[in-house]
Amino acid sequence: MYEQTFPHKRFKLTYQFLEKHISKSETILDLGVENPFTKILKDNSYNVENTKGEDLDFDVSSIKNSQATVVTAFEIFEHLLNPFTVLQSIKADKLVISVPLKLWFSSAYRSKSDPWDRHYHEFEDWQLDWLLEKTGWKIIDRQKWTNPTKKIGIRPILRWFTSRYYIIYAEKA
Repeated sequence: MYEQTFPHKRFKLTYQFLEKHISKSETILDLGVENPFTKILKDNSYNVENTKGEDLDFDVSSIKNSQATVVTAFEIFEHLLNPFTVLQSIKADKLVISVPLKLWFSSAYRSKSDPWDRHYHEFEDWQLDWLLEKTGWKIIDRQKWTNPTKKIGIRPILRWFTSRYYIIYAEKA
């Protein structure tokens, strides 16, 4: 997944945000398969289990059956057709979720070779806020950050000051 680029900045900021809100004594269900960020969490003494790669649009049994006190979803919801159902099925009282924000100067990401590597949603912040509110979550904290590139052009310049990622910490209302 990260053969060409490794998201150092995103992982660093995501970890700092998580560490601010979630203690290492809590158990985490991370939506999505094990990935490099899972390793970072485990290396820093977080107790993390991942879903197994099931299509969460159809099968939320791993979420419903989890005893975790926290659910995390880092760049997962943009791939789902129905994040509403996923959010409703969470039994944990705490949620940390990050999503890429919709960029007005760039169309939604779509891999032509990997059907799992496509964005159905690229949220505006208010859309994710509304989704969380409608599914019974209260946002406690939020943060945005940019994702600059070292390429030349108008869009790469815009990425230096246009927020690309949005992360929230929420609790059941």
